[in-house]
Amino acid sequence: MKRILIAVAAVALLGLHPAADGQKFTEWSAPVNLGPVVNTTYSEAGTYISKDGLSLYFGSGREGGVGAPGTFDIWVSHRESPDKPWGTPVNVGPLVNTANNEQTPMLTIDGHRLYFARDGSRGYGSQDLYVSRRQHQWDDTGWREPENLGPGVNTASEESGPSLIEDDETGVLTLYFSSTRAKPVGMGYEDIYVSTAHPGEPFGPAVLEALLSGPYRDVRPFVQREGLEVYFDSNRPGSLGTAVDIWTSSRESRWAPWSDPVRLPDTINSNVVDARPVLSFDGTELYFHSYRPGSLGGSNDIWVCTRSKITGRGKK
Repeated sequence: MKRILIAVAAVALLGLHPAADGQKFTEWSAPVNLGPVVNTTYSEAGTYISKDGLSLYFGSGREGGVGAPGTFDIWVSHRESPDKPWGTPVNVGPLVNTANNEQTPMLTIDGHRLYFARDGSRGYGSQDLYVSRRQHQWDDTGWREPENLGPGVNTASEESGPSLIEDDETGVLTLYFSSTRAKPVGMGYEDIYVSTAHPGEPFGPAVLEALLSGPYRDVRPFVQREGLEVYFDSNRPGSLGTAVDIWTSSRESRWAPWSDPVRLPDTINSNVVDARPVLSFDGTELYFHSYRPGSLGGSNDIWVCTRSKITGRGKK
């Protein structure tokens, strides 16, 4: 135990940040606005990045969507490599997007399934979670008619912010999401829930993740691919101002309890909304939305922080 404490102290003094899987990273950079190709004077929010880091999915109220301007559609932007700029976003099409709001998209590792939240009266409540499938990874508008995730996940309340752990060995899917379902089920205005689906079966009844929830607004979880780290936004005590900040928690295995959530540093959080944090597959980029100073038009924009992996004797 003494050796562990000394090692942790040494990591802190060096300014390194170990991930739950043991990798070490430098500190996060200051957030950078993705600029006017991705962001507009309308609101952009709820981002997700593909495994290869070359496709960025997000919600936007920009003009040219299926819904009226100001209504959220899901869009995707591409880049040629991680050091190239993001290209002009493409609307993913009228089977996914409707006259209602579609938002908080989440892409599976193989790129064939898109999970997202949709408003409207066709589901179980005011906002439900859906999944759409496509045959080809490169086909931005090839998404098929979405399927509602069913009553194990959705309720008469609002469900949003899906994040999925995919177990390659068993095929079991573990879905994290947030919901406004009321007490005595929930703990606050919005809480984090977990639902599991075995191969060929629908998602089962969702269970409150009490270690990540409280009498606050705990919302839009993102779970790292191995299920050992989670990021979410919350207005729990310790947050700046009255808006949500980005928090994180970790655990030793998928079956271990989550640690007490820790707020990310002031270099990332602000005194306004900082929300829907999503890590790149390699852990070197953190995307989120915020309407901090520097946002276009005073609405939510997408921002990114970066960090480098520490390899060998501190070499990047």
